[in-house]
Amino acid sequence: MRLARRTLLLAGAGAPWPARAAQAAPRALEFPRDHGAHPEFGIEWWYVTGWLRRAEASEPGWGFQLTFFRSRTGLDAPGRFAAPQLLFAHAALTDLAERRLRHAERIVRWNEDPHAPRGAASSDDTRVHIGAWSLARAADGTLRAAMADEGAGFALRLALAPTQPLLLQGEAGFSRKGPRPTQASHYISQPHLDVRGELVSGRSQAVLGRAWLDHEWSDSLLPEGAVGWDWIGINLDDGAALTAFRLRDAAGRALWAGGSQRTRDGALRIFGPDEVRFEALAWWDSAATRARYPVRWRVVTPAGTHEVRALLDAQELDARASTGTVYWEGLSELRAPDGTRLGLGYLEMTGYGAPLRLQGP
Repeated sequence: MRLARRTLLLAGAGAPWPARAAQAAPRALEFPRDHGAHPEFGIEWWYVTGWLRRAEASEPGWGFQLTFFRSRTGLDAPGRFAAPQLLFAHAALTDLAERRLRHAERIVRWNEDPHAPRGAASSDDTRVHIGAWSLARAADGTLRAAMADEGAGFALRLALAPTQPLLLQGEAGFSRKGPRPTQASHYISQPHLDVRGELVSGRSQAVLGRAWLDHEWSDSLLPEGAVGWDWIGINLDDGAALTAFRLRDAAGRALWAGGSQRTRDGALRIFGPDEVRFEALAWWDSAATRARYPVRWRVVTPAGTHEVRALLDAQELDARASTGTVYWEGLSELRAPDGTRLGLGYLEMTGYGAPLRLQGP
């Protein structure tokens, strides 16, 4: 039975969380501790996206997403129905052969006990779970991800091994999200994760692939007037990594932007807010939610002008049963101006059906 919903994120664009909030500020990140949870901040996520193929195949057959969110409620007196934290999880599988997206979601109240069996997140390292859904980091840096959902009809058991150093977004992991210093997040990326494991979708099969991890935590993520964002994280075939994002208002105007390029030899360039531009080239209309999403973009950054194309238009996730949001998150390709495919990754778009809002049960 669902309780009355409580808005946790973006009650008004850029609204901070109630008492006990911590503000993101430039500091030296410490690992493995900063791979773990930061319960004093309002919102946090561990976001894994990537593609999978059968060992004998030359092209990807699936895209996948597995994300764990933590959101602080502001209720500091734990109780059966009033916990200080909520944990959410989303999983999605894009089947390119069937031209179909499957997705599932989970939600649990968390009293900040790191050993709570129903769901918990460790503050020492990446160890977060909701029931049997889990994401955990081993001493060698390899991430183990697992989920299964009978209703959605798929399961994942994956090992994601780093092939490159961490990428600290923004100023050594401090990523501005607006003109005010408090409009910022701590933001870590791990591009080019080597993926091996098992996919169950109709039948069990061994898979290989490539993935991207984003870990981000904040207390005041968006500037005033923002309704959502557009974001790409692309693993380029030559070993480079490209991130670009913009925060936009209801009229589609960019309020802030940023991103980064790390070349295959490790040179890193962080993009300023005036150096990134997203231009919509083609749109897809959702019959389910009536939201309209750009599914082909021209993205201009200091790394050059590229085209981002969704590999399946219908990659909308309706998560109103958990986080209260509807958003588009899908496997996409990056192309050069001459049409050459340069890499694969994920495109995320929020706030197109309604202003972005995460809610609790």
